[in-house]
Amino acid sequence: MDQQTRQALKHDQFVDSTQHGLDWATQNRRAIALWGTVAVLLLFAIAIAAVLYNHRSEQSSIAFGNAMQTYQTPLAAPGQQVPPGVKTFASAAERAKAANQQFLQVADQYGLTPSGKLSKYFAGLTYMESGQNSSAESTLKDVASGWNGDVASLAKLGLAQLYRQTGRDAQAIEVYNDLTAHPSTSVPAGTAQLQLADLYEAENKPELAKKVYATLKDKDASGPAGMIAAQKLNPAPAGAGAGAMAQ
Repeated sequence: MDQQTRQALKHDQFVDSTQHGLDWATQNRRAIALWGTVAVLLLFAIAIAAVLYNHRSEQSSIAFGNAMQTYQTPLAAPGQQVPPGVKTFASAAERAKAANQQFLQVADQYGLTPSGKLSKYFAGLTYMESGQNSSAESTLKDVASGWNGDVASLAKLGLAQLYRQTGRDAQAIEVYNDLTAHPSTSVPAGTAQLQLADLYEAENKPELAKKVYATLKDKDASGPAGMIAAQKLNPAPAGAGAGAMAQ
């Protein structure tokens, strides 16, 4: 087969392929138009959903900020003088109960937004601070099982604190070990280890605490957790700071 024949054959194959495509498009132009319309509508729906999500995220952020403002309201003893117009609470439990209702509302209305997920975590904390341990545990467990790793880690840390407060140290130790094995930005492994060592100290098990501190010191000598561990292992003698100042 000579070159001219080969070129002619390639040309014919190209024409055949092109013609086939044109024929298919002609026969299916209604379907193509329909799919084109569907694609446009889908893109429009995605754009609308993005706008609505951004709006809800903004609204949830505002609502979360209001709840945090309540949670950070200062405390004042009965009869204590406070500046005019400054809101206060008589106790931390009373403040936590008020903030809890706001956090729950944000979590219920905007549960899919970042602020909504964070609000549910704070709802668990404020349940705990107001003495509602059962509600605190169920709420924190729900958050801890969520897909947002940072918020889930915070919830696990809150659960560990709840376990300690309710005499379940063994469960708290399990949580601290889990957080150590699965660190996150919100709860680094060093933070979990420091909490574990503190638990051992509270249980009057100084040798176990020292073991944790020594491991931290070796693994993270220049990091904040490692530096704290080093100080715990080698505390400054009482009065050393004052003596140095006097010199």
